[in-house]
This record gives sequence, C-alpha cells and structure tokens, in this order.
Amino acid sequence: MSVSRNQDRQAPNPPQGTADPCDRYQAIHRGFGWKVPTRFNMAQACCGQWAAQPATARRVAIREHVAGQGLGRSWTFGQLQQDANRLSRVLSANGVGRGDRVAIVLPQRYETAVAYMAVLQMGAVAMPLSMLFGPEALSFRINDSQARVAVCDESTVQALQQARPDCPALQVLMGVGGAAQLADLNLDQAMAASQSTFKPVSTLAEDPAVLIYTSGTTGNPKGALIPHRALIGNLTGFLCSQNWFGFDPTDARRASKAVFWSPADWAWTGGLMDALLPSLYFGRPIVAFNGRFSPEVAFEILQSHGVSHTFLFPTALKAMMKAVPKVKGRYRLKLQAMMSAGEAVGDAVFGYCQAQMGVTVNEMFGQTEINYVVGNCARLWPAKPGSMGKGYPGHQVAVIDEAGQLCPPGTPGEVAVNRFDVHGQPDPVFFLGYWNNDKATKAKYTGDWCRTGDMAVCDEDGYLWYQGRTDDMFKAAGYRIGPGEIENCLVKHPAVANAAVVPKPDADRGAVVKAYVVLSPDWLTRRPAGSGQASFDDEVRRELQAHVRGLLAPYEYPKEIEFIDQLPMTTTGKVQRRVLRLQEEARATARTAA
Repeated sequence: MSVSRNQDRQAPNPPQGTADPCDRYQAIHRGFGWKVPTRFNMAQACCGQWAAQPATARRVAIREHVAGQGLGRSWTFGQLQQDANRLSRVLSANGVGRGDRVAIVLPQRYETAVAYMAVLQMGAVAMPLSMLFGPEALSFRINDSQARVAVCDESTVQALQQARPDCPALQVLMGVGGAAQLADLNLDQAMAASQSTFKPVSTLAEDPAVLIYTSGTTGNPKGALIPHRALIGNLTGFLCSQNWFGFDPTDARRASKAVFWSPADWAWTGGLMDALLPSLYFGRPIVAFNGRFSPEVAFEILQSHGVSHTFLFPTALKAMMKAVPKVKGRYRLKLQAMMSAGEAVGDAVFGYCQAQMGVTVNEMFGQTEINYVVGNCARLWPAKPGSMGKGYPGHQVAVIDEAGQLCPPGTPGEVAVNRFDVHGQPDPVFFLGYWNNDKATKAKYTGDWCRTGDMAVCDEDGYLWYQGRTDDMFKAAGYRIGPGEIENCLVKHPAVANAAVVPKPDADRGAVVKAYVVLSPDWLTRRPAGSGQASFDDEVRRELQAHVRGLLAPYEYPKEIEFIDQLPMTTTGKVQRRVLRLQEEARATARTAA
C-alpha cells in the first residue's frame, strides 16, 4: 500500500491479511512504500490542484465559527487560491523571494490559511509564530531566522510592535483586519489592488517549506526546518488517526462529507501539519475558530458544524470530561474519528470518549522534527487504553537505550525513528535540520536513529507506552518514577481537573513524589472560604493519596499535594513540568539557606 495522489486522495486498499487485527497491521506495514515525487509543493497539493478544476474549486475549504452563533463565513478553494495569489504578489513586491522567511503571526482565521498558501507557493519559507508569544519570544525567533516580513492581525500587532526595535532585519510589518491601519502595510488594501493570478514556483520535495521553533524547555528554542516532502510523510498518520482510509465502498461518501476541526493553534506543528494542511490536502473543509477555548465552545463547534473528524489534545479532553460528564443528553455529535497528542491520554479520558462521545481516541505521538510517526487506528488495529500505539506505516520506530541498541519488550528506553523505512528507503517525514545549528542536529541522532527525548516501554505486541520526557523522569527512594501514570490516576478522581507530578528534593530519599492539582469546577464550589479551607484541602489530599495508593505501586503515591489554580502550559497545550520542578528546587535551596 502507498499514499496515493489521485483526485479524491483516497488511499488504495491494503494487502488482505487474516482477520487478526495485529496480522493486518503487520501486512500493512510490510506492504507500504512511499511515493515521493522529485518536485512537490505543499501549497499546490493543498490548494492549487483543487482550485484548478471548476468542480473542486467550488468546494468549501475554510469555515468560520462565531461563538454563540455557529457558522460564519465560508471560503472555497477557488477563493483561497485567488487570495493567496494576491498575497504572493504583495510579498514579491516587498522583496520576498525564494528561501526568504516570512513570519506568520496569526490565530485561526481565513487569512492564516491564505498566508501559508501564498508563502509556500512562492518557494519562500513560512515561519509560524504563536499569537501567545510576547515581545521577547517574538524578537528571538525573528532575529534568529532573519525574517524580513511579518504578517499579523489585531491580536498580535502590539507584541510585534514592541519587539520591532530589537529586530533590525524585519523590514515590513503587514497587517490584516484590525491591524491593517496599525502596521507598515495595510494588507487588506494591498491585496484588493493586486491581481488574482500568480505563477507558482516549482519546488523540489527536498526544498525547505516551514521553519517551526521548538518550545525551548531546555534552552533557547531551536528552529526545525521542515521540507515540502514532510507533508507526504505525515499522511499515513493523518489517515490512520482519523480512520480515513478508502477500505470499503461507503468510505468515499463518508469522506466527502467530512468536516475537520481542532483547537490546536495553526502556528504549531499539531495545528498546521496535523490539521490545517492535511485537511486541505484531501480537499475537505476545516473550521477556523478565532477565540478562547472552553469545553462549552468545543462542544458547540462539534455540534453546530457537524464535525466528523477532530484533533483534541488531552488537556482539552480532560476539561471537557470534567465540565460535561454526560455528553449524550446535551449534544448531538457526528464524530467519526478523534486523534489526540501532546500528553498521554490515559484510560480515564479514553473511556470517556468511547462512552460519551462515541469514538475511540486514536492517540498519536510525534514532534516538530519528525511528526505523526506513532499512533493508533481503531479501524485497522485495536487501540489499547493508555498506549501511544504503534509506528504508522512508512515509519520505523523503536525504543532504544543510550548506546542506540533496541530495548527488549518491557524495558524503558527512548523513542527513536529511523531515517529509513522497513524497505531501506528514506522516510520523507524527517526535518532537514535545526536552523543554523549543526551541532544540535548531529546530537539528535545516534547512527540512523533520530532520538525524540521521550521515554516509553514497548510491549510484546509492539505498542508503545509513554513514560515521560527524559528530563521529566526522576528517582524517589531509589524507584524510577514516570509522572504520566500518576497524573492519569489522579485525573480519574472526580475532584481533579488536571495534575502534574514532579520530584520534591528530599535530604533522606533524594526526592519524593509531589503532585500539583487543579481542582474540578464541581469541587471548587464545595471548597469553603476562610478558616474552613485548610481542613477541606487536607481531607481532599488524604482522599487523593488513598486513591492513588489503591491503584498504583506504594512508592508512586504523592507524598505531598499542592492545589493550584492552573498548571503552567506551553503554547502547544503541554504541561511545563520543568517550571514546577525548578520551583521545587528553588524552595529546597531557600529552606536549606534558612
């Protein structure tokens, strides 16, 4: 089997194996082969080829959601292409050429999709920057990349203006919407005056397309340079995680009605490479919501747009589970598939999605440098609750030790992806390297294995079980602790909305297990103010400790629990355990000094 590039983007039937789902997985994996053309361009694949045909040019590409109202405006592939052409001309007129970096500092909105298509079809490099970044974060990335142009809207223009004095290479700030009058160039007016035709640049599949900066949890952020071919490398993961293969006669009809949505910011890999671009590649609409996430809004979007396929990260799903424990009585959903990534889903959320939302979560794992490489596909092989899944077709994934040797089943190690597939052919999903950082690029590899920095255990059936980041693992009283299992256990308790587990330095045991807990809304209403709060909190602590002790090993229960209003999160929705760990280390130093 291989990723096909026919008109409807339907994958051909896989080799027929036995009825055993595991045997079917092995047959698919062995029979898969990549087809990567020499010349390939993400924008042409995601928009240009649809806009070129009258029938598909009329298909809806972007659907706007307005909170409290539902469907807002919609734009077709034909409109998306024409506006991308106009923007490409404006960018060219302002000195942007092949290989130049263009900062796209926009939330989920139509103009964001236009910007990506415009930059990519020029052979320039799109650099997504989160709307949550402050001036310092923006200036570092803009200076490091030497971006000449930045595109913004009313939500990001102020931060860019504050960063501007520290960005000498940034020549033009282009504004849309409410930023049009505040930026150097009113992009709405400039595009309206521009022609709607543009001759795309013919790019090699190997040419750079996107520069995405990692979160920088252990130092300055690194820019991962992503080639055009990486989109092809993502496709098996997207198809599997969204249960979207053309394996029976009804699939074409089901896929033709597919509507995708994810709250994932289109400025990070999960939103761009796992949601926006794959949806457009398959000629299907994606919902754009430029607003703050809440469980109620999430269910409103799923219901009002008839969303069939979604990517919801575990943090969002935990919030939805606590806010709406009984979904079926309140919402009518049309979900066919759900993917989740970023943190371990855990069996509590897994069961909730099956029982209340009517779908089996296809957990996925990847990272900016090598995205969409591990996961589940409920239609092809059974998903084990709490498991990351298996290597998707075309990706050779293993758990390795420090020397780069394969770990036996049941032995923890680091998740790694080989440069080559099982047939010895290059895997197209790989990044080109870190921007101007050859040392970091080389350090990412052990031979042909690309290390992820994430720990896991591989079971006898080939499923991976996430243990945590290598820098999140710790020892307490001689036992090696992975925070994910304890956090998942805590979230099962109705009092807990979210939790993070870190080591607390201890003179006798080296460290003890400490949990930071965000109470669920229901329990917050029970929490008394004033003098009664301390005794209430102590009672909840004892209950949570007993809960964990009854389900996990005795050494895993949190010796200390601290209640917190919210956990520190990255812009990609991941818990920043490092922030809490450093806080504990600082407190320990202060206690010693006292």
